[in-house]
Amino acid sequence: MPFILDAHQDLAYNMTVLGRDYRLPNAQTRLRDRQTGNDAYGGASLLGLPEYNAAQVGLVFGTLFSVPERRRNPNFKGEQYYSTPTEAHRIYWNQLDFYHKLAETQSDAFRLVLTKGDLKSHLDLWQTQTNTLKPIGIIPLMEGAEGIVDLDELPDWWERGLRIIGLAWAGNRFCGGTREPGKLTAEGKDLIRAMAEVGFVLDLSHMDEPAALECLDLYPGQIIASHANAAKLVKGYNSNRLLSDQVINKLIARNGVIGVMPINAFLNADWNEDGGKPAVSLRLVAEQIDYICQVAGDVRHVGIGTDFDGGLGVEKVPVEIDTIADLPRLFPFLEELGYDSKEIDRIASGNFLDMVETTLPD
Repeated sequence: MPFILDAHQDLAYNMTVLGRDYRLPNAQTRLRDRQTGNDAYGGASLLGLPEYNAAQVGLVFGTLFSVPERRRNPNFKGEQYYSTPTEAHRIYWNQLDFYHKLAETQSDAFRLVLTKGDLKSHLDLWQTQTNTLKPIGIIPLMEGAEGIVDLDELPDWWERGLRIIGLAWAGNRFCGGTREPGKLTAEGKDLIRAMAEVGFVLDLSHMDEPAALECLDLYPGQIIASHANAAKLVKGYNSNRLLSDQVINKLIARNGVIGVMPINAFLNADWNEDGGKPAVSLRLVAEQIDYICQVAGDVRHVGIGTDFDGGLGVEKVPVEIDTIADLPRLFPFLEELGYDSKEIDRIASGNFLDMVETTLPD
């Protein structure tokens, strides 16, 4: 079974805000969520350490994420919101500290992968046959740069382990974001210049298209889209969240990698009207992957970025998936489309691993 790198999971958010313990089997987390009411927000969890292992998902980009006050969900009382960059900074820094605490106190379940040496050690472990569950490797990704108060602090974030920054979730002072259009601002241009000097990977996910196109022209470092599908293939889609062909082509030209999302709303925007979860198949995910490969002319620019448990539970993913253990059920659909085992290995993890190996420090 291929080793899988999942390029987007909100682990710190789920564990600190919802109190989920991803060392547990998924069934235990779902039971606890039903008892506490957490499943009312975002749906039933898809994650658990045994399920990660069953799917060979051994490495994730674990996010730093919070929600701006203006996007407050009135039905969910437990969330931390921010109104200012200082508040976002505190939340994000606490989440990065949380990842370090996980790695220090629960190293049998979680490891930080911050250097090339960490990566080699972690991959070697996953290639070794063991009788115990293997830990999940975490590479920190900031989803929305609101937590950066001052450009002078970027080296501190890097030193603490942050490796990837996405400028926006919603719109902010740096650029437009999902449902909030806007170009790259002067502050945004200053930010990406400073990011490049340190060596961060830039994540275009959630950025409004004009801002993303500017970044593709201006940013000299590595660029990815950790979790974003091709808008052209999505029935009924009408928003600024997914990628146009123009962005996809420029990402490919810049040697970027796109993490395709197995999330129903980003496979068929009319999925509820068309029959709900039973009407959405992982074949649509395979078709997304195939589309990017056909545009690129090779298999080197696409991977997987699930966003599982990112406010999107089991009710909102394709019919073949009950937990992340089912993610490999994607691969037979790729085989049907003509992809061989080596090509599927590249899609499952190889492309993002190549990117990680070239951007992590020694």
